[in-house]
Amino acid sequence: MTIRLLVVDDDPLVRAGLAFMFGGPDDLEIVGEGADGSEVAALVDRLAPDVVLMDIRMPGMDGLTATEELRRRPDAPEVVVLTTFHADEQVLRALRAGAAGFVLKDTAPAEIVAAVRRVAAGDPVLSPAVTRQLMTHVADRNPGTRKKSAAERIASLADREKEVAVAVGRGRSNAEIAATLYMSVPTVKTHVSRILAKLDLNNRVQIALLAHDAGLLDEDEPV
Repeated sequence: MTIRLLVVDDDPLVRAGLAFMFGGPDDLEIVGEGADGSEVAALVDRLAPDVVLMDIRMPGMDGLTATEELRRRPDAPEVVVLTTFHADEQVLRALRAGAAGFVLKDTAPAEIVAAVRRVAAGDPVLSPAVTRQLMTHVADRNPGTRKKSAAERIASLADREKEVAVAVGRGRSNAEIAATLYMSVPTVKTHVSRILAKLDLNNRVQIALLAHDAGLLDEDEPV
């Protein structure tokens, strides 16, 4: 099955480089390009991409705003944010809005291709360790309010769902969660789906962010 990819970046040289990069693999196809976030909605309607590779800084509508608008839509494609700086407030906001992860523009081409494949398969791009590093470097303007809100949302989960949410936040795979919590992998998948539905979240990255915000992750816990 071919992964349909939409590239959005205001720099034509970056778009050309990405087009060359994704032109080789048989399972990837760039179906369209955009130069500004304001073009994303129409391009998605017309081209139906599976993944959008989105520059976070553009002179018109930036990638953050475009991501927020796109991920509010039903059946929205996955979004991978392209950025120059890993510890960036806009990157964190994009992840909270539902982006499946981010890649640095100087990342090796093979790693960018692998990131797109992972996202298309439903897996997050970044590890919990990178997520924690990002949240540590980016100051939270309202830590108390965010923690209270996150704790209230987490409280709506059943005890078993909360355990699964914490395990997801610590970067455990479904198989690892199943082994740790003594349940089957299909049961874990069911719990993850219920967590996403109950909390109105898009992906596992958002579960990890919410668990962190609620103070449920032990900073000394290995990831």
